[in-house]
Amino acid sequence: MSASASGWFVILLALVSANLPFVNQRLFMVIPLRWAHKPLWLRLLELIAWYAVAGATGFAVEAGLGNAFPQGWQFYAITACMMLVFAFPGFTWQYLVKHRTA
Repeated sequence: MSASASGWFVILLALVSANLPFVNQRLFMVIPLRWAHKPLWLRLLELIAWYAVAGATGFAVEAGLGNAFPQGWQFYAITACMMLVFAFPGFTWQYLVKHRTA
């Protein structure tokens, strides 16, 4: 995989994983919960976990292409903000769009 393709893969993975907590009512899309709706704090914890998964995947891809560069706190602050921006469509769909009840 080329460097450009692997970069786009990691960005697409972050975009998808940022919206996963908001599109279903299960924990990590697998574990059913006893609540009818997941509370926001649980969605945010799940978002942090998906951020770690996307970051670890990005690190693995970078290490597979060559030497992985050490990152400072600025990198993690920017990528965390980017993850929050990526999560905005899912948050909007879950909390701001009025859903019809059957």
